[in-house]
Amino acid sequence: MRLTTILILLFLSLITSGAAYAQHYGETEFQLGPGDVIHVFVYKEPDLTLEVPIRPDGKVSLPLIGELPASGKSAVELQKEISQKLTRFIEDPVVNVIVKEINSAQVSVLGEVKTPGMYKIKDRATVLDAIALAGGFTEYAKRDKVTVIRTVTSGEPKRFKLNVNEQIKGKSGDLFYVLPYDKIVIQ
Repeated sequence: MRLTTILILLFLSLITSGAAYAQHYGETEFQLGPGDVIHVFVYKEPDLTLEVPIRPDGKVSLPLIGELPASGKSAVELQKEISQKLTRFIEDPVVNVIVKEINSAQVSVLGEVKTPGMYKIKDRATVLDAIALAGGFTEYAKRDKVTVIRTVTSGEPKRFKLNVNEQIKGKSGDLFYVLPYDKIVIQ
């Protein structure tokens, strides 16, 4: 009885630690992408529990299931899909997907910055944070002509025109938060 209680507490702690890894960027839940590393935990099935990276093609390889698309899904969505697919082999599988490493959350910073390129972002990064990662503005940068290009769920790119000078001076209200895969262009 005591061993069962300990196992249940261990399992619950794993579930809550998975929730701690559910990162939010702005107001959207973090979606997995290539390069991220996940830990797939299957309760009472040590042969099915493993740590696996998401490949460049956006898929993971899992025992019994094989190839499974993971990119673009939240950890909870992937967890449900793995659990559903395992029902063919295991009665009532209990699955938890824990994000161990986030490597896919990147933005591109282009144009008049000192070091254009792709940069990893952390939770709640602003456009100013991304520009700082790129070394800041060049002397020719037009700080009132910053464009953020974001692909929305419809697949159409949405463009946001920003005047960063106003944000720096505090005149434009809220800061603009970037999301993974945003492209920031400074004229």
